[in-house]
Amino acid sequence: MSDPNGELIVERDAAVAVARLNRPDARNALTPALLSAIGAAAIAAESDPGVRVLVVTGTGDRAFCAGMDLRAFSTGEMETGGDTLAAYNRLIAGELRIPVVGAANGAAVGGGLELLLGCDVIVASANARFGFPEVKRGLFPAGGGTGIGTRVPLGVALELILTGDPIDATRAYELGLVNAVVPPAEVRATALAYAHRIAANAPLGLAAAKELVRLGVTDIERWAARLDEWRSVVFASDDAQEGATAFLEQRPPVFRGR
Repeated sequence: MSDPNGELIVERDAAVAVARLNRPDARNALTPALLSAIGAAAIAAESDPGVRVLVVTGTGDRAFCAGMDLRAFSTGEMETGGDTLAAYNRLIAGELRIPVVGAANGAAVGGGLELLLGCDVIVASANARFGFPEVKRGLFPAGGGTGIGTRVPLGVALELILTGDPIDATRAYELGLVNAVVPPAEVRATALAYAHRIAANAPLGLAAAKELVRLGVTDIERWAARLDEWRSVVFASDDAQEGATAFLEQRPPVFRGR
């Protein structure tokens, strides 16, 4: 469901939900209403069995998201809570059950880059820039940005956060921060192509793979425990049987997430 204030537009494309930040005049900066709307969209996508993948993007070609709205922060308006904030925090931590594809239509800085880091696959506009300018404002990336070292080399993570200087899309791709760099007009279509390729796969297998890959670089002990748990669930599932049967019958599988 879209935000009634219009700050987030949510659309469906078959099994893919697309959440589009819609504050182009403010470079899609995050307000309490927008944070809540993104969290609500995450909850809706995760709880809808018809949605297999969530795509997050922004309106316009200047910015994916400029991060925290400094005017709202300076007036104390950023204080928020509840289920939608919890869902937003799970999204930026990469903990949503379903895969998330980021479509960086423009610059992603500060909280905008933190939001992008919650995505599992990232498509970037050739004009996009990425950075954490917080130290230039007397702050630091407190919304998960300091964990960027799980996506890029440690030295690069420290460079980005300690200098506050941005990098361009080409360097972001070379570092493995983003998966593809395309012309601005092709960002959404390329992200949707990734999303539909992912959505064609088995939901349980996707959920297991996403969690385990992320745990493999953050918590190896938890990874080992969850590997055994997921193996018993996924390999005994109807989807596993369907995958094998479809392969033998030389037809596309019909997965049901169970």
